[in-house]
Parts: sequence; structure tokens; C-alpha cells
Amino acid sequence: MIRSAILGASGYVGGELLRLISMHPTLRAARLFGGSKAGQDMAAVHPHVAPAYSDVAIERFEIAALDEVELVFAALPHGESQKLAGEILKRGVKVVDLGADFRLADADAYERWYGEPHTAPDLLGQFVYGIPEWHRDAIRGAQAVAAAGCYPTAAILALKPLVDAGLIDPASLIVDAASGVSGAGRGLKESTSFNAVAGSFSAYGLLNHRHTAEMEQALGGSVLFTPHLAPMVRGILATCYGTATRAMTAEEPLEVLRSAYAAEPFVHVTSDPPSTKWVTGSNAAQVTARYDARTGRVLAIAAIDNLVKGAAGQMIQCANLMCGLEETAGLSVCGVYP
Repeated sequence: MIRSAILGASGYVGGELLRLISMHPTLRAARLFGGSKAGQDMAAVHPHVAPAYSDVAIERFEIAALDEVELVFAALPHGESQKLAGEILKRGVKVVDLGADFRLADADAYERWYGEPHTAPDLLGQFVYGIPEWHRDAIRGAQAVAAAGCYPTAAILALKPLVDAGLIDPASLIVDAASGVSGAGRGLKESTSFNAVAGSFSAYGLLNHRHTAEMEQALGGSVLFTPHLAPMVRGILATCYGTATRAMTAEEPLEVLRSAYAAEPFVHVTSDPPSTKWVTGSNAAQVTARYDARTGRVLAIAAIDNLVKGAAGQMIQCANLMCGLEETAGLSVCGVYP
């Protein structure tokens, strides 16, 4: 068994990691760390997974506790992993980080998008960017992986095969994506309360959302990204556009996606427009694409569960590769419906 620790175990992603690890044949959640909920037992923090962790409590983090584990899942707010990553790696412990701290290869780009200097720029080169479908060889056996953000995962899965195949001008990319409210985290905020969200649909982060930098880094172009908050708990639907480089049949982009993902266990290419309900609770991504001859643009759509393929599931998929396990271990391609 591989003993792991979860930093940020009391949050939504921490709870999802616990749910998935409880079904994993090899990984075990040995140490669970959280700040505000330290000292509370699992029934109080995550009652939905308490039957699998009946004798476990959330602890306050101590670096010495990592001597007991081989793998760390870090689900912390941006900026926090920078403070810990160096010491974790010195101890020879593998780390999968879900924060934004090590996703960008350039410290200047991090400062530009996050508004503060990177405090551990010397570690940036040690982290592999974590979308397994596109970075599998680098992730396999890596010591440190920066799992991709939820919005970038959806957008990159939809667009990258089309950009790489030369069907879309990478300087013309537009991504409109809607996320469930769980993407805002567990903390109480008026803007994500039931009264504010129910029956409403809103855009935010206009022109400067931080995930734009990841998309541009992966796609090698210019991206106009507009995120939206949808009145649902889980899911991301990314609707993406780009100017076509030439005329083509309506179905050619779909065939490019089918070829790119033919061997991928978690990416399903569908002729129908995908729905977030199709992927709820799974590590799957459902994608489709079309060429519109009238406007000369390519349309690509991806649906994922923001807490699974967009967070905890992708972290486990990366960890499986890092630890030499079956990539699909503990992860489902089937959603929960209705």
C-alpha cells in the first residue's frame, strides 16, 4: 500500500480525494491535514465518507508527519504550496499539487497573473504540468506534478488536438466556460450562497481570470477566457471557438478529436453536445467539435466534473502514473445520473 497525506483535507477537493481513495486498490489516506477544522472527526467534516474513515480526524499540519508517507496530495489555496514544496521534496516524498503555484513555467508570468512574486522560482522546473492525456510520459515517474486547473483542463482537452492539427488559428481562441458553485470552494461567501446563485447565471473574472495563463501556455496562442457561475453544484461546460485556418467538412474537427483520444480511457468523443450531468462523479471528459462554414470558425465543447477530472480525480490519475500503478486505478469513466 502507498501511504498518502492530504493537505487541505477539510475542503471540497479534500473530501473528493477521500471518496476516491476509499475505492482505490493501492492508495491509502494515512494523514489528513486541515487548518480551521483541525481536531474534528470525519463525521463532522465529511459525513459522506465517514463510514470509510470512522477512526480518522483532521490534524493540524506538521512537516515531521510526512516521514510516515510516500505521497502528498496538496489541495491548498494558491501561494501556500510554495511555502511547503521544497521541504516535502527534500524528504523524498512525491507531491501532486492542485494549487496554481507550479503550473506556470515562468515566474514572471506567475507574478503577472497572480499579482505577487513567486517565492520558490527555483522549484518551477521540478514540477510537471499535470494533464495526463497530454503529459503522460513526463508525469510517469515524476517526483512533483502540478495538476492542471479545472477550467484549463476542459478547454485544453477540447482545443489542443484541433490547434495541434492546424485546424484553428491559435491567436483566435475564445473560451466561454461555466462552472458549478463547488469550484468556489467550501468557504462561506455571499456571492456563492444559495440566495445569490439559485436561478441565476453570471460571468466573472472578465479579461483577467488567472486560468487564462495556463490555457495560453498549453495552447501556444492567445485566449479570451470568460468564466461563468452556473446554478449547479458540480460540473464544467467549456464552449470554445477559434478561427479555422482553412475550409473543411463540418465533421473534420470531430474526426481529429476521435483520432487524438482513441486510446484515452477517460476522454470520450461524442457526436452529441455533452452535458455536465453525463460526467458527474466521474473522471471522464466528454468532448465534441464542429466546423461552421458560414462563419469560418471551429466550435469545440468539453464537459467535466470540476471536482473529479478538474481536481481530485486528475490528481489521482497523475499519482497513479507517478507511482507506477495502473493509470485508471480507483477512477470511474461512468457518471452518476440523474
